Amino acid sequence: MILRRNRRLRTTAAMRSLVRETSVSPNDFIVPLFIVEGKGVKEEIASMPNYYRFSLDLLSAEIKELWAMGLKSVLLFVKVPDNLKDNAGKEALNPDGLMQRAIKTVKDCCPEMVVMTDVALDPYSQYGHDGIIANGEVVNDPTNDFLAKMGLSHAQAGADIVAPSDMMDGRILTMRTLLEAEGFYNTGIMSYSAKYASAFYGPFRDALDSAPVALKNIPKDKKTYQMDPANRAEAVKETLMDIDEGADIVMVKPGLCYLDIVRDISEIVDVPVAVYQVSGEYAMLKAAAEKGWLDHDAVMMEQILSIKRAGATMIVSYFAKDVVKLLS
Repeated sequence: MILRRNRRLRTTAAMRSLVRETSVSPNDFIVPLFIVEGKGVKEEIASMPNYYRFSLDLLSAEIKELWAMGLKSVLLFVKVPDNLKDNAGKEALNPDGLMQRAIKTVKDCCPEMVVMTDVALDPYSQYGHDGIIANGEVVNDPTNDFLAKMGLSHAQAGADIVAPSDMMDGRILTMRTLLEAEGFYNTGIMSYSAKYASAFYGPFRDALDSAPVALKNIPKDKKTYQMDPANRAEAVKETLMDIDEGADIVMVKPGLCYLDIVRDISEIVDVPVAVYQVSGEYAMLKAAAEKGWLDHDAVMMEQILSIKRAGATMIVSYFAKDVVKLLS
């Protein structure tokens, strides 16, 4: 009998890199960016250390820096002033709105940057929910009609990919149908297909001031439309439905606690799988590293590798710049 010794392939760093199964590069990342009104604004988000909201005049410099680092895709989110929020989200369709101007800003300074946009009502809603409120509920089909118009508005402004994050049933088909009818055949849809009603979103809601509020018959959460963290098979069903309706990329959100879902989906679909490493995951590591309890860079890389290893094609991550700096 020949004794196999697996440690032979672990003897040196060069040997380990030779047989490594999973690798990370700048091409793996989508960089989320928070945009605000004003001039000269680069304000740190208190619950997300070293992460910022940018005004449009400073956004260009950030985009150029990302491109120079090899980061080629951004996902835009806007912080909407309270006076422009309502139940219908009408500001989201303003052709001169903050999102539309942000898209144009990115494309003007770096035309090759892949621009993805958040399509959801919560930044525009006075109630912080992802849909229109009527008759004591977050209504599905009227929200879908509005989200499709929002996606079209982003496409008209120059977005390459629209990313509906609302979890309404049937919104991908509604959006795809309108985009095609208006001639936007090449605009991609990245669907938040398996988005869970997670407790990890708190810092993000701080960043955009978009936390949901309790209303009559509507709880102060999003559990009536986002997925139950206890469910696994449902994620596959949701994802396959979105692909059938026209999604080009599907997403699992959050990341680390849902790697079983990432694996399940990546093994059965024939489209790219995105994973959103969310604000709570970022904030926890930053806080632990600040206390000296964890090695920031080592844990960060282990998290990113685990997401890739589970089957992610691409990762939306607030760590993107930190990872690329470390790789280089």
